[in-house]
Amino acid sequence: MRTLCSGVSRGTETLVFRGGVPVSQHSVMRAPFQEGDFPAPLKYGYLNVGVVEEGPSALLGRTVFCLYPHQTHYVVPASAVTPVPDSVPAPRAVLAGTVETAVNALWDAAPLVGDRIAVIGAGMVGCGVAAVLARYPAVRVQLVDADPARAATARALGVDFALPQDALGDCDLVVHASATEEGLARSLELLAPEGTVIELSWYGDRQVSLPLGEAFHSRRLVVRSSQVGAVSPARRARRTFADRLALALDLLADPAFDALITGESAFEELPEVLPRLVSGDLPALCHRIRYPPADG
Repeated sequence: MRTLCSGVSRGTETLVFRGGVPVSQHSVMRAPFQEGDFPAPLKYGYLNVGVVEEGPSALLGRTVFCLYPHQTHYVVPASAVTPVPDSVPAPRAVLAGTVETAVNALWDAAPLVGDRIAVIGAGMVGCGVAAVLARYPAVRVQLVDADPARAATARALGVDFALPQDALGDCDLVVHASATEEGLARSLELLAPEGTVIELSWYGDRQVSLPLGEAFHSRRLVVRSSQVGAVSPARRARRTFADRLALALDLLADPAFDALITGESAFEELPEVLPRLVSGDLPALCHRIRYPPADG
């Protein structure tokens, strides 16, 4: 494989970079082709798009997606790559892992026609969920974030935007992806009676407080986790990991997803780029990494 581009999943990768993976989660959080052990040093990443330069004839010369770290060339089993559809440009295909997470979350959430839905947290995963929900029929979708600049991203994705204090309530479903206590508490406040929060945030080694008193029980609210490491139980008997990833790539034919790419750097700049992403000096949803051409 020769890498064309890769993506930095800012939330997870910066948490890994700063050493925030709890010891109890070291085995769960291993990337498929990770080298080294937590906390550091290690090779980590899982959004890689490249060209098959040597391999089975059916794949030779194909652009493929692989859950591989940031690296110029690598060798993996043929079963570890998924062909990128001709309708999806390679630079956009780095989002496949993010959209796959969104697909799994919505399999868990099972939204219905006409549902009132809020997505709290306009980061990479939250925006991915909102982008997929925007294609559902007759649903009210609102992307909620404390940063008013995310309104432009919401418009590009085709969904409404609100600051937390202005978000619409009476929601049947709230998808939480802000990785903050305040965001999760606000998610509960926005629910209609017997509504559900799908929790997509991963807090690493941070402790989180949640107001489960007040009207939590009388309103019969639900908080349910969703995690991409396993196929949702709602589809596990009929869909494989490969099926889920192929679906995510098909969805990426929509150019609206380009709004999730908010910056780009050269591969050789990664040692400077990652600390800036961790500190917040370089704000990003998905930060794309470009690689030297074949003759470079």
